[in-house]
Amino acid sequence: MSEQRFGEWVAVIKHGHVAELALDRPKAMNAVSTEMGRRIAEATAALAADPGVRVVVLTSTHERAFCVGADLKERNSFSDADLGRQRPHARAAYTGVLELPVPAIAAVHGFALGGGFELALSCDVIVADRTAVVGLPEVSVGVIPGGGGTQLLPRRVGAARAAELIFSARRVAAEEARDLGLVDELVPEGEDRTEALALAHRMAANSPVGLRAAKRALRLGHGLDLRAGLEVEDAAWRSVAFSGDRAEGVAAFNEKRTPNWPGE
Repeated sequence: MSEQRFGEWVAVIKHGHVAELALDRPKAMNAVSTEMGRRIAEATAALAADPGVRVVVLTSTHERAFCVGADLKERNSFSDADLGRQRPHARAAYTGVLELPVPAIAAVHGFALGGGFELALSCDVIVADRTAVVGLPEVSVGVIPGGGGTQLLPRRVGAARAAELIFSARRVAAEEARDLGLVDELVPEGEDRTEALALAHRMAANSPVGLRAAKRALRLGHGLDLRAGLEVEDAAWRSVAFSGDRAEGVAAFNEKRTPNWPGE
């Protein structure tokens, strides 16, 4: 296991082919300041460029919060010009998570609000423990979800449910969040990180070429009509069908052994 810091508040811990991206700003409950946004963007860029990374798990070191969203104390001091200058850095943080080319899992406990919940929504799977409280309360402070929430939430739960949640700014506790599809797996208190890492290791045992191609097909095909989506799938299939991973996978299956993926 190895650790690399990106500034003071973001760490990447390698667990073999699984990379843990840890939010580590405990004094502010991981509120995303301008500096923290820059560092999340840097960390996700490094992970995206690392061929050894097969799955990313987004975690928090704070025992009572995943991330409470934008740093409103910092923003309270901003002029309009300051806020405009911050916007590209904020977008880069959320987009960095969303555009990871490998599967991404969020491990959520405690508060995941506003931009914090948007970071989780930017992942492919959300594992939450029973202390989790999620929501997009931005309209209650005069803005809107700006880290992908207005686009990602309806893709999870449908347009009407997303509208109700965003317009009401309400917070949703863990069990209801699971029932509504706001999170995917509900685990006992304190087990979100452990369970998310275990799921990541199960995913990472599979072909790295296959994982990236499958994610690409899922993301690019979402929202397209069926015929167009199948073309996206076919292109992704062709990108893996003649790969070393495909040859190794078929050989390992027939030889009844664990594949040794070449990753190409």
